[in-house]
Amino acid sequence: MSNIQSGDGVDRNGILVKVRLDFKGTGRTGRFLFGGKTTDKAAEEAREQQLTLFRNVPMQGIHIIDIDVSTEVYTVYDDIANSEVAYAPLVLTIKADSLENIIRFIAREDFRKIEVLDPASISLSHNDIERILFKIYEEMKDFRLWLERKYNLR
Repeated sequence: MSNIQSGDGVDRNGILVKVRLDFKGTGRTGRFLFGGKTTDKAAEEAREQQLTLFRNVPMQGIHIIDIDVSTEVYTVYDDIANSEVAYAPLVLTIKADSLENIIRFIAREDFRKIEVLDPASISLSHNDIERILFKIYEEMKDFRLWLERKYNLR
């Protein structure tokens, strides 16, 4: 059983983290003068779609405390695609029942950063470590299958 201690040394259930996800948007050119979409707009739409899911779809073991979309969309040049790509950041403040519940966020393609807010330290047993490693394996396997479907169907 994991032992989670807050900064004041009191045992509490759960872990509080901030997770930054940057949603990718690639522009599409429309036919004639209509139907095109800028990379910025595509990234904002991807972020809004995920924002709706985070607000409306419950996740077992996860409580989303705050969602911050105030960070501006940024654009970078992608050498591989030879085009501009925009990213729309979103910062989630999450209270998770256990460390393994956070793995679903860090195994995402759009994951960029995590900051542990509380507790100050975590002590894990052998069983806890085994569960976390198995959860990482499952998430990476699911991600690999998603990538295979994504690129083989095109």
